Amino acid sequence: MPDGRQLADRVLDAVNDHDLARLSWCYDRHAVLSTPLGVCEGREQIVRYWESLFKGFADLAVTVWNRMECADPVFSEWTMTGTHTGPFTLPDGGVAGASGRRITLRGCGACQTRKGLVASHRNYFDLLELYSQLGFSLVAG
Repeated sequence: MPDGRQLADRVLDAVNDHDLARLSWCYDRHAVLSTPLGVCEGREQIVRYWESLFKGFADLAVTVWNRMECADPVFSEWTMTGTHTGPFTLPDGGVAGASGRRITLRGCGACQTRKGLVASHRNYFDLLELYSQLGFSLVAG
């Protein structure tokens, strides 16, 4: 059974390989993924979240540059990069068409395990920074 760090590494490798099947195997069927883009409950919703990111950013990559291990969870600081080349689902359900813009987003996350699978995965990043890099503007309306 993998420990927290090994499991976090498996998730990272599957994300960077855009391997949805491997990602699915990492998460408990009742796992919860929380991000500024929304909350996914259950393995199927989590896989759909990653699939949406991969469709929107065909070259999406995550680089971990700091990791702190407690017994559980494992905390990581990372940089996510990619080019917005496809449809990207927004938190309100709308879809942003490809902008061709490159993103570089710093964030951090916590991955908590149960019985060798991810039970809770929380990623934090600045949604306004992402929107700005995609060329969105804030307009009072």
